[in-house]
Amino acid sequence: MLSAFVRLAVLAGLAGAALAQQDLPKLLADNKNLTKFNDLLQGFGDITSPFSTLQGISILAPSNDAFDKIANSDLGPAFAANNTDIIRAVIEYHILNGTLRSSQASTTPKFLPTYLNNATYANVTGGQTVQVVKQAGNDIIFVSGLGSRSTLTTADLEFAGGTVHVIDTFLVPPQAFTSTTRAFNLTALGGAASVGKINETLDRAKDITLFGPNNDAFKRVGSAFGSLGAEDVAKLLGYHLVNGSIRFSPSLTNNTVLKSSTGQDLTIFSGGNSLYVNSAKVLQQDILLANGVLHVIENVLDYNATKVLPNPQIPSQPPIIPGSEVPDTPFTSAFPTSVSSIGQATTTDGASATDGASATDDLTATTTDGAATATSSGAAATMGSEAGLVAALLGGAAVVAAAL
Repeated sequence: MLSAFVRLAVLAGLAGAALAQQDLPKLLADNKNLTKFNDLLQGFGDITSPFSTLQGISILAPSNDAFDKIANSDLGPAFAANNTDIIRAVIEYHILNGTLRSSQASTTPKFLPTYLNNATYANVTGGQTVQVVKQAGNDIIFVSGLGSRSTLTTADLEFAGGTVHVIDTFLVPPQAFTSTTRAFNLTALGGAASVGKINETLDRAKDITLFGPNNDAFKRVGSAFGSLGAEDVAKLLGYHLVNGSIRFSPSLTNNTVLKSSTGQDLTIFSGGNSLYVNSAKVLQQDILLANGVLHVIENVLDYNATKVLPNPQIPSQPPIIPGSEVPDTPFTSAFPTSVSSIGQATTTDGASATDGASATDDLTATTTDGAATATSSGAAATMGSEAGLVAALLGGAAVVAAAL
């Protein structure tokens, strides 16, 4: 009797292993909730330059319902126009550079590297990232560009090259500074950048962390800005900028000191479940940019007051810059009247895809200077070009399932 049980267990294990080793086209074709995603990939079957190997990836697959939402989303115009360059970038952004299990998600945000290396949307070292976080009720949420949120609906569907997770909404590739400030109604910040003639710099600079005051922050001390010229405004905003280092919130620990682009220190404090830069409270963390990350703060920082400290005992910190409130929010009239939509952002050198992206056996979102990186314990798959991804996925590449 016992030996019969053993044989059944072995057969069940082999059957399970065989199921886990099915290729991606079969998994998608057999899943009735992914028929539209499967059709989308089939439409890119003529793309050449596939991966030579494909191993250790995770795919965030939009459900059929997600496709029904496209028309009313930021991606609507691109899909309506069948803009294949943008659609290709969208697909690449749904491919994680490593194997993610749903059990790895936690209440601490993780920033996972993707295969999106097109510099229009990923002017960052190591490729663009997507945030994953577990929220109340154990919902697992993926946060992408323009604050778009996608909920995990079906987890851990195994295929030979990795894992598929079904999500209810498309991810949106992160956009440039100007487009993002418009989306989050940070028009004073965007207008100030225009006055200071640094909006293009903020759109194009690589690997930035920006602490951006909201509109109320500028309005509270609006009288201080009336006499400022372009160079003064540029210097003021420069103190809010960290160049060459993407610092997501998990890396902004108490007493962290960052060097601003003006050369002065920015000090991070935490207290009372809140985060502060100098004494300015961080109101919204981790807004993904095409070239880094934006954290929204409640006060305008002052490069002449780098040692101010917050008082976590009070809910709102007093202004740092001396000034009084004005009726109209400063700088908003200078916000660009024509802002690029998805797919029209520019980059430092106009580069497209970055070759040489690799897939890893185990995706562990770590933070090195705040940048999400993937660690590998096995072989890597090399991407020949951004055009090669979908064809590789449909081409039945010989791969081995990743193990944690």
